[in-house]
Amino acid sequence: MDQVNHNRLEEFRQLRQEVRHSGEYLIVGIDIAKDRHYAFFGTATGKTLLRRLVFSNDHEGFRKLLDQAEALRVQHGLKKVVYGMEPTANYHKPLGEYLIGLGRTVVLVSGVTVKRNRETLDGRWDKHDIKDSANVADLISQGKCLYYEHPSAELRGLRGLLSLKRRLKKQEHGYKVRIRNHLIAQYFPEMDRDYAQLGAEGLSIVRWCFPASQIVQLDVDPFIERVTSRRIRVEKRRRLEVIWEKAGESIGCDGVPGVEHEAKVMVEGLRQIREMIKETEDKILGLCKQFPAYPYILTIPGFGPDVSAKVLGAIGDPDRFQNGKQVLKMGGLDLSADRSGKDSDKATPVISKRGKADLRYALYQAAFIASTKNRDFMLYYTNKLRGREKEKGIHTKMLVKLSAKMLLIAWTLMKKKEAFDPAYLITE
Repeated sequence: MDQVNHNRLEEFRQLRQEVRHSGEYLIVGIDIAKDRHYAFFGTATGKTLLRRLVFSNDHEGFRKLLDQAEALRVQHGLKKVVYGMEPTANYHKPLGEYLIGLGRTVVLVSGVTVKRNRETLDGRWDKHDIKDSANVADLISQGKCLYYEHPSAELRGLRGLLSLKRRLKKQEHGYKVRIRNHLIAQYFPEMDRDYAQLGAEGLSIVRWCFPASQIVQLDVDPFIERVTSRRIRVEKRRRLEVIWEKAGESIGCDGVPGVEHEAKVMVEGLRQIREMIKETEDKILGLCKQFPAYPYILTIPGFGPDVSAKVLGAIGDPDRFQNGKQVLKMGGLDLSADRSGKDSDKATPVISKRGKADLRYALYQAAFIASTKNRDFMLYYTNKLRGREKEKGIHTKMLVKLSAKMLLIAWTLMKKKEAFDPAYLITE
C-alpha cells in the first residue's frame, strides 16, 4: 500500500472511532445523482448547519460544495470535514476522486444501511433527495460508514475489464440461448442432440443451411463443404452425415421470410462477442502480470488465470483488511443466522451473500476442481466430510467452506508475497 492510501486508511479508522458525539467534525452528506447532487451539512452531535445545497456535477459545482463546506467549518469553529455519499452506479466516482485528489476525507455508506436508516429519521419511509442527504450524514455521525477505496490506475483498469467481461459473457449466453431454443428448436429440432458436439460446424449449419429444408436440397458432400472451412476428422464427418440424413425427415417448421437473416445476425453476433471476450481476456492477463501478487495467487490449486484475476481484482490491496473476517465479508462468505427466541441455539448459520456473487461463484468452481484434482485439498475436503457424509447438502456446504478457506489463503499469499504451501490447509 502506498503512503497516501495508508494515511487515508488510518484516518478512516480513526474517524470511525471518534466521530460519534464529537464536536470537531463537519459532516457533509451527499445524495448522488446524474446531473445534480444534494448536500446536507451538519455535526456529529445532531445539529443542522445547512439543510440543502444543490450543486451541479461539474467543476463549478464541486467548487461550490468545497467553498460552502469551508465557510461553515470556519463559522462554527470545526476542525475537520468529512464528505460521505452512497455509491450510485458510477455517478459518485468523479466527485469522490476529485475530493480525494484534494486531500479531503471521503467515506461511503452502504445502500442497505441507507434504506434501513431512512425511517429512523422521522418515523416515515418517505424518500426524497433532501432527506437522503441528511440520512447519509446521520449514518456518518454514528460511524456507520465504509472506507472509500481509491486504488491504483492498474487495479481500477482490471476491475473495469472484469466487469466488461462479465457483461460480454451475459450477451454470449443470450445469443447461445436464442440460437438453440428459438432457431434450432423451431426449424430443425433433431439437430439439438448433436449441436454441442458439432462445435463451429454447428454454427455454420445455422448460418448457411437453415432451415432444414435447405439442407435437403444439397447432396451430402456439398453440404459438408459448405459448413466446413478446413479438413475434418472422420468422426466429425460422420456426425455431419447423420445431420444431413436427419434433415430429410425433419419435423421442423417450414422456413419463413427473414429466418436466414435472423440466423446470420445471431451467428455472426455470437462470433463477434466471442472475439471480444478473447481480446478482453488477453487484456486482463496483461494487466494481471503487472501485479507482483499475481504469480503467488496462481500457485493455489484450482486457481487458473480467470479465478486469479477475479480474486486479485476483488482484494486489491491486501493491507486494507485488518483480519480475515473482513475479507470474508467482502466476498459475502461470512456466516449469519437469525438467533432469537427459544430456538436461538438451534439456528443454522448460512453465508450472508452480501458481497461479490461473481467472486463466490469463481471460488466455488476453484474449490470443486481442487478437491477432486489436488491431493492436499482432496484430503482436507475428505476430512471435513468424515462423519457427516449422510447429512443433506453437506457436500455443497463443505465446498463453500473450502471456497472461504481458499479466499483467505489468497489474501495471505498476497500479504506475505509467497507461494502456496499445503501447510495453510492445516491451520484453521
